[in-house]
Amino acid sequence: MVLLDELKFKLKVIENRYNDCVLALNVGALQKKSADLLQLQQDPNLFKNPANVQKILVEYKAIEKQLSVISSLSRRILDANDFIEMIEGEEDDSLTEELGHAIIALETELDALYLSTLLTGNYDANNAILSLHAGAGGTEAQDWVQMLYRMYKMYANNNEFSIEELDYLAGDEAGIKSVTFRVLGLNAYGYLKAEKGVHRLVRISPFDSAAKRHTSFASLEVMPEIEHDTSVVLKAEDLKIDTYRAGGAGGQHVNKTDSAVRITHLPTGTVVQCQNERSQIQNREMATKMLISKLVERRERENAEKAGAIKGELKKIEWGSQIRSYVFQPYTMVKDHRTNFECTDVQAVMNGKIESFIFEYLRRS
Repeated sequence: MVLLDELKFKLKVIENRYNDCVLALNVGALQKKSADLLQLQQDPNLFKNPANVQKILVEYKAIEKQLSVISSLSRRILDANDFIEMIEGEEDDSLTEELGHAIIALETELDALYLSTLLTGNYDANNAILSLHAGAGGTEAQDWVQMLYRMYKMYANNNEFSIEELDYLAGDEAGIKSVTFRVLGLNAYGYLKAEKGVHRLVRISPFDSAAKRHTSFASLEVMPEIEHDTSVVLKAEDLKIDTYRAGGAGGQHVNKTDSAVRITHLPTGTVVQCQNERSQIQNREMATKMLISKLVERRERENAEKAGAIKGELKKIEWGSQIRSYVFQPYTMVKDHRTNFECTDVQAVMNGKIESFIFEYLRRS
């Protein structure tokens, strides 16, 4: 019965943590928001603006998923308590073992729910804009950017976020020199801000005929997508706008007209570019939104009290500056140098299973 007493204590801790999460998340407000979004979907005029439709559907789906998790956890905690009463009436070790597995599963799901309570920043609920850039390592680094891009796309898919590519520059021989993309969904920025910084790869290079081990670097910039910020005023005389022909690898991202747009904010030297749409007008609108996001981010970074809350300091993309290392040879290990969290299943991480790294970072921030 000692094991059963331990499990009863664990379940009580789970119940207390669950109640704290429900209180922190303000479930009543979430339910009201879900009802409001559902009502908006009944408005026939909504579909005149496809971008707004997408935003509402994504947010509604995310809130409903969170409410479903909360409801499911509540039911399973009640079931576990009922199960304990049954075990106390029947001395069966197999039932106690089954309860232990159920409690482990509850702890794992509760960790994910708790993570969402940590997202209290001004922009955590927003979509995220991510930019990957190859660093030291030439073709190796460009291939590494492509691998990381795939990893984040799989993470987004695993967590029901959607991805929209904004800008793409193919590598000289292989891989990607740089890519900018949006991750759309509730709390996308809140989660992915944990990923900003330099990522280091150690592996046997597939581009080296001598099969030597190589170290490559890539940087990830993460900023919130800011829809409206009246504090940023863009003056025409402060903007240099260039148009060019979109292009990419393998016949993708190619356009026969000068639809791609690059905007330079002359006072700050901030540059953004977008080539994902066929229309130059659409690309210009998206690039303007990106510029506003960057300028807000810049302003926040310059505020000493909020330094690092939005983007943090991007270090030089080379040895010694990485936030995380991915080692393929001579052993397999992914280690976050900020939290010391490690994982030996490199393939799972490269397939988008990065939630544990994000959780540890947010928990310690």
